Amino acid sequence: MLSLAGQRKPALPRKVSCSPWAVMGKLQSKLRLSTYKYRPDGILEERVQTKASQEYSPAHVDTVSVVATLNSELCVSGGKDKIAVVYNWKTGHVVKSFRGHEREITKIACIPKSNQFFSASRDKTVLMWDLQGSSQPRQQLSGHAMVVTGLAVSPDSSQLCTGSRDNSLLLWDVGTGQCMERASVSRNLVTHLCWVPREPYVVQTSEDKTIRLWDSRGLQMAHVFPTKQHIQTHCEVSVDGHTCISCSSGFGGEGCEATLWDLRQTGDRVCEYKGHFQTVASCVFLPKSVALMPMIATSAHDSKVKIWNQDTGACLFTLSLDGSGPLTSLAVGDITSLLCASFYRGVHLLRVDHSQGLELQEVAAF
Repeated sequence: MLSLAGQRKPALPRKVSCSPWAVMGKLQSKLRLSTYKYRPDGILEERVQTKASQEYSPAHVDTVSVVATLNSELCVSGGKDKIAVVYNWKTGHVVKSFRGHEREITKIACIPKSNQFFSASRDKTVLMWDLQGSSQPRQQLSGHAMVVTGLAVSPDSSQLCTGSRDNSLLLWDVGTGQCMERASVSRNLVTHLCWVPREPYVVQTSEDKTIRLWDSRGLQMAHVFPTKQHIQTHCEVSVDGHTCISCSSGFGGEGCEATLWDLRQTGDRVCEYKGHFQTVASCVFLPKSVALMPMIATSAHDSKVKIWNQDTGACLFTLSLDGSGPLTSLAVGDITSLLCASFYRGVHLLRVDHSQGLELQEVAAF
């Protein structure tokens, strides 16, 4: 994730107790929120969200850098306050907080079908946490020389791949905490890692504008995709493992796009999604059960979340999270919910609604 250190943020007025199952108090209901819908004929319709969205006492006291889904009810977020917070995004209950890093948390990766997750930090370490255990980390993985900017857990949960601005990738044994493999490529400043489902491959984005595919068996580079025009900030692989999305930095509409790649015909760019005006920080595939058409969602530093037709590249809906500042991370909650981390207003719970055509609404902010 790109550093937002150059932007200053006013301190939030309240701190929240992070004792187990502490209830976050409701602050207010926000009645009006600008949204935009793109019609097939290209005409932009401005709309106003009339349904109230709840704002709770913030789970963090500073910028939230990353949010990830732990299971169908719980998510984990981390940020500049150096705390990883687990909370029930459906009810607004803080479940537990974890303190152990000395600097900002940059990435979080959850172990599937478990209560365990990893957090990476600017302090160059990766910590493993257990929701059902103590508040102390189960493991500390130290091996990078600079900030850790990529985390990916293997499909069988036995391995962890980490990446850093030190140009290196490390492969760890989750059970023992031992580093098994190391690979380094000049100028490969890692921005994100994503493991391909049911495969031994890891997709990686970099500040050198390149997307790389790694074979975890020996941590060898398997493929390099065509270089883009801007820094690649994030990547995500579809559930079937056939396609990958990456997104890019930019300003004023230059760059600021997401790109769909075919992992079966490596090197083939399938589609591009253009419409943001600042760096696109995160991208996700939406569950297929949400709509008849395959869709993706993106969040960007322009405070907007967009839903796209995956096949055509058409923007189907735009939600503007006014006052949230740059949007830093996006995660799928369930088949109709998204979690979006922001610079100023914590984590937003968004809901995909099909009752009157496709809409994306803000439900709550934590």
